[in-house]
Amino acid sequence: MPRSFTRYSQGNRRHPERREKSLQFAQRTLQEESRSDSLRRDAPRGRARFLVSLAMTALLAGACLAAAQTGSLDQAWSLLAKGQRPEAIRLLHEMIDANPRDAEARVLLGSVLMEEGKGPESLAQLTEAVRLRPDWAQAQNALGEAFKAFGDPEAARKAFEKAVECDPRFAQAQINLGLVLTEGGELSLAVPHLNSSIQLLGQRPEAAYPHYLLAKIYSEQAQISKAAAELQQAVSLQPDFAEAWSDLGSVRKTLLDDAGALAAFEKAVQFAPNDPVAQTRLGSELLGQGKAHEAVPHLEEAVRLGAENQSALYNLHRALLLDGHTQEAEAVKQRLNDLLRRQDQADQNAVAGIQLNNQGAALEKAGNLPGALEKYRAALERYPEHVGIRLNFAIALLRLGYREQGISELREVVRRDPKNLSAEKALKEALARAPR
Repeated sequence: MPRSFTRYSQGNRRHPERREKSLQFAQRTLQEESRSDSLRRDAPRGRARFLVSLAMTALLAGACLAAAQTGSLDQAWSLLAKGQRPEAIRLLHEMIDANPRDAEARVLLGSVLMEEGKGPESLAQLTEAVRLRPDWAQAQNALGEAFKAFGDPEAARKAFEKAVECDPRFAQAQINLGLVLTEGGELSLAVPHLNSSIQLLGQRPEAAYPHYLLAKIYSEQAQISKAAAELQQAVSLQPDFAEAWSDLGSVRKTLLDDAGALAAFEKAVQFAPNDPVAQTRLGSELLGQGKAHEAVPHLEEAVRLGAENQSALYNLHRALLLDGHTQEAEAVKQRLNDLLRRQDQADQNAVAGIQLNNQGAALEKAGNLPGALEKYRAALERYPEHVGIRLNFAIALLRLGYREQGISELREVVRRDPKNLSAEKALKEALARAPR
């Protein structure tokens, strides 16, 4: 079914989102549990950092088989630790071929494939692991993380809810469920899960992230003092948590604690010098406190890291003027004006592109596929960055028999958005039907 879209308002963003870093795998010491031996996924998460640790044991299907499986899993872990992912993936496939009911191997393989961006393969392994052991909280949690990574938050939520139901003391599942509820705007439902994870983790560094999420919720609810307390706790537990330091600076600024805000922004830059948001906030705060000369290098770095940073350009222009660099300030002003013009044009093109796409979707629904194709084509010319429009265009091409061009457009969608499961599935189906 063709998709219609709405324009996302740039003004709704408090600040640019940080990209999540790649998952890093590390083996933990196995611990005795009251539950059956299991693979545990304890993931302390920062705003831009997910550090996932898995502890692996074999199913108790016989002493010899268990020992063999454990050795193979240890070998897979060793390969992952050395960065030899293709070899680890090959080994895990061999293990599953030898024993298709090896849920532990499937969860590890599915998690590695998720990191590789291979959505259908990852979800297939994790779904089968859950089918084999539906009451295994760690498998449900891993499946939820994959659904979330590949753009299906509703399915992710159901998996996390199942994980929490299976094991309420599984802290990472509580965090993940709190996160997906927070991102879905269900803040009041998220709070008890985040509080549960904090109680389970205690004073461990891993508890920093749920404290950070609670601060986000309290800020959204205008409970600024509570947000400040949660952020302070987060940086106490994890002193290098740059995003928490940055947000703590903003909260302290709201509380009129200028000295505390500056100190927090400085910590954020110390731990994340390549974060343009951190550099912009520190430079802007220095400028606001009358320290234009000190503000300039941070704002220049913010612009270098993010050339489209409107806030950084505006404040850099002001700082250069106040610091006596008139000529440099004029050049920055010209860059800012150019940026504003480009953004205005881009916004106009985006609105027009979405309107044309939605007209195409209406025509396709009414059975006028050729007319829909031309609308999609015009929409793509206006808004070439929108992968959803390109996907609609590609599907229409294929349905009208333009196989080569349709496949080419699908390849472009997958290149731009490797986690787009709909596009990946459509591409595989199109390639399977292509003449040999």
